[in-house]
Amino acid sequence: MIGQRLSLPGSASHDSAHFAFTDRWGGVSTSSFQELNLGGAVGDDPAAVRENRRLAADGLGLDPAAVAWMNQVHGKAVAEVTERQPDGTAPTADALVGAGPGRALAVLTADCVPVLLADPVAGVVGAAHAGRPGLAAGVVPAAVAAMVALGAEAGRITAAIGPSVCGTCYEVPVSLRDEVAAVEPATWSETSRGTPALDLPAGARAQLAALGVTVADLPHICTMESPDHFSYRREQRTGRLAGYVWLNGTPA
Repeated sequence: MIGQRLSLPGSASHDSAHFAFTDRWGGVSTSSFQELNLGGAVGDDPAAVRENRRLAADGLGLDPAAVAWMNQVHGKAVAEVTERQPDGTAPTADALVGAGPGRALAVLTADCVPVLLADPVAGVVGAAHAGRPGLAAGVVPAAVAAMVALGAEAGRITAAIGPSVCGTCYEVPVSLRDEVAAVEPATWSETSRGTPALDLPAGARAQLAALGVTVADLPHICTMESPDHFSYRREQRTGRLAGYVWLNGTPA
């Protein structure tokens, strides 16, 4: 259910921060959404998605009602989370930021790059959905900037990059590769067959490094290659993985 997890120590005034990424197992969804689909806008049974979100939260020791989600649209808008979300009130954005204990933020992906961010000293966390359009638009720097506005420091932020399609699998037309690489050169890539490709995880790492953000040394999992993870490019009709970031403590 929880494929990768990482914790960061806190400070005298703030508790530790945690990152976690799900795989596709341990849920109740069936068919192409088997099993732990956490996406509510992909055609799965809403009751199954609610139960999957409850199961994932329970597995992380989180209150499901304290997890903030977003309606992702491949842009660079950032929403600040200041309170719990009633059902159906997720903001339209591709990044969330929040400050304070118990603040749990989630990002959904199925090949796009989930970027989780935390400055446990300041007690500020963030989550970004970096697909091809969002990465090129600057959603990752926008999320970091929003965290800084809440009191974080870029040099204290640690980022975790989760399962996503790798640079040798994400084949694109040469014109699209050139367009994105003109914005972020680190995305330029080739497939194992020598055809044009984009390396979105490398692009996210480069953007974070340029801001002075430390990227955690997690082994990268390619969603297109891994049968344990959802991949839109491999399956088309499929579920969504989630990345979670949160601080210890009682949520507001």
